[in-house]
Amino acid sequence: MKVILREKIDGVGKKGEVLNVKTGFARNFLIPSKKAYEFSSGNQKKYELDKKLDEVREVKNRQAAMEMLKTLAEVSITVSQKAHDDEMLYGSVTNAIIAKELEKSNVHVDKNAVLLEEPIKKLGFYNVQIKLHPEVTGEVKVWVVKDE
Repeated sequence: MKVILREKIDGVGKKGEVLNVKTGFARNFLIPSKKAYEFSSGNQKKYELDKKLDEVREVKNRQAAMEMLKTLAEVSITVSQKAHDDEMLYGSVTNAIIAKELEKSNVHVDKNAVLLEEPIKKLGFYNVQIKLHPEVTGEVKVWVVKDE
């Protein structure tokens, strides 16, 4: 059965590719899970329309990320944590804590967008990377201070 892939599928093909696959695979998996269209001229036109809509959506998402980048440049957050006398934290500052603090500053990011190589375990100043879009990465200033 001929199908048009709507997305990249490992071991099968890439997005937009027209393939011959087994009928059961197409009818039981690809088409019901909306990973492919059955090949026809109408569905080919539908795929082209979807492709154009995806491109427009991608441009809008990139523009929104660029706007967020400007906002992020002005934001600095302070995280209070209990610490030992040698400035080591009892716990650590994770990406979830940073995302929560950013929410308080009206900057809404997913905790998975906060890129920490490892949790912060010491008092001080840190520049933390925030992935806003696959092509746009911003930076936020994080101050970790001792909780009194």
